[in-house]
Amino acid sequence: MNNERLYKVVLGAHISEKATLIADESNHITFRVAKDATRPEIKEAIEKIYGVAVKNVTVLNVKGKVKRTFRGVGKKPSWKKAYVRLEEGSDLDFSSIN
Repeated sequence: MNNERLYKVVLGAHISEKATLIADESNHITFRVAKDATRPEIKEAIEKIYGVAVKNVTVLNVKGKVKRTFRGVGKKPSWKKAYVRLEEGSDLDFSSIN
């Protein structure tokens, strides 16, 4: 996979209360990824960008929520989330990444 595709696959870390609890309990990190990204692409991108060893990747399609306003009904966009399990001994610290 070329370097341009690597940076298009991983859109960024997804920080939420649930993601923080999962990261504390196990060795999982949560990322927002491109909707057309596959598990092998996500694994390769995380390993090359962040320099960590990835054990497995679980993906999840998040449906966009329907929001009602005084103008009518709107819909947030759908997106894809990846739970990345790191190998034992691998650690990813977002505070040290520029």
